[in-house]
Amino acid sequence: MRSTVLVARSLQKASVPPALLSDPTPGSLQPTRLAAHVSMHLSGRHCPPRNLSTDTSSMAPAPRALFTSPLAAASTGSRWKIRLDASVMLSKGKESLLIPDNAQVISSSVVDRCPHRSEIQSVALAEGEDDCLILGTVDSYGHLIVSRLDIVADDIDRTSYSVPPRDCGVGEGSWAGVCFSPMQQSMVAVARQLCKTIDIYDQDIHVRSLRTLWYPSSFSFVQYSPHVNESSSLLATAEGSQLSIWDLRMNNNGGCVHRITGSVGDIIYSTCSSPSGLIASGGTDRAVTIYDPRRWSALSRWVGCSKFEITGLAFSSVDESFIYVQGVDYEITCGHWKQSERAFSFRGDSNWLGFSKCANNDVIAGWCESGSIFIADARQL
Repeated sequence: MRSTVLVARSLQKASVPPALLSDPTPGSLQPTRLAAHVSMHLSGRHCPPRNLSTDTSSMAPAPRALFTSPLAAASTGSRWKIRLDASVMLSKGKESLLIPDNAQVISSSVVDRCPHRSEIQSVALAEGEDDCLILGTVDSYGHLIVSRLDIVADDIDRTSYSVPPRDCGVGEGSWAGVCFSPMQQSMVAVARQLCKTIDIYDQDIHVRSLRTLWYPSSFSFVQYSPHVNESSSLLATAEGSQLSIWDLRMNNNGGCVHRITGSVGDIIYSTCSSPSGLIASGGTDRAVTIYDPRRWSALSRWVGCSKFEITGLAFSSVDESFIYVQGVDYEITCGHWKQSERAFSFRGDSNWLGFSKCANNDVIAGWCESGSIFIADARQL
């Protein structure tokens, strides 16, 4: 019997100005065009972070801003800040879905440091030094641009570098993904679906290429505790009905050290990892499967956690026994995967274009085709 429960602290909704992002297209099924970050800096002052595990609804919330960098169906990106208010009273509607309150957009601007020549497919954020964020964007041809964004100041014109695709962008464009190593921020991976490749870079230097058997749809560096030496050497990739594990230090078998095959005909659309090294996957089977890479076996399987295909997953930072599940039915669910129990859920107003969880805390953001952004803040009881 578990001793902790994860509950929603607030759910808010903000609208993107149409002049900033007009007529976004769904792009691909994977909602990878949004990245979120919680900043404690507002109006030039520093606010101490809240302890998500000890806060109660009666305590005055610290002012915070949700920093988001969503990329629309265009070759440029945008950035805006949204004020989070944990004092808002939550209400529930049909099927116990949370009802959002309106949120305040503090500022919005165009990020002109990522001028791609085709539609941006994925965006990722990593925390850097000196109050900076590292922003990675990749377009449908695999062109990678990495920029540095200032968290506090409005000036976002920082150093950046660009890495063209290995084949110079020849051929047909498709979904492409990008992710940073959690332990080595200079290391970034770029996946290209139609090319069946994953390229590993150390800044703008190409390290190696991984060749997948099927079309990659999601990938993530496998995280471990800091005291383990293998922290950033493993990469989990969803390709077709298989979950493949790659060791960047190995050359045998192209670096692939293990393959886990799901049901024939079921496609895995999303995978993620927890700080302890657990790997989650989900897709057309509408179930979340948790794997332990140390034993290459399934620990648990949460069946029926989504009514339709699963295209987004993220472990809770407060308690990794909980996981966030995003489905194509506009719904995002938080639940306990060991007990297969739902904690709370909410629904967007149109197709998801972006789904992102902030690092090191449980703030979840979803960007809809309508231009609405839904932000949920969870805490532990």
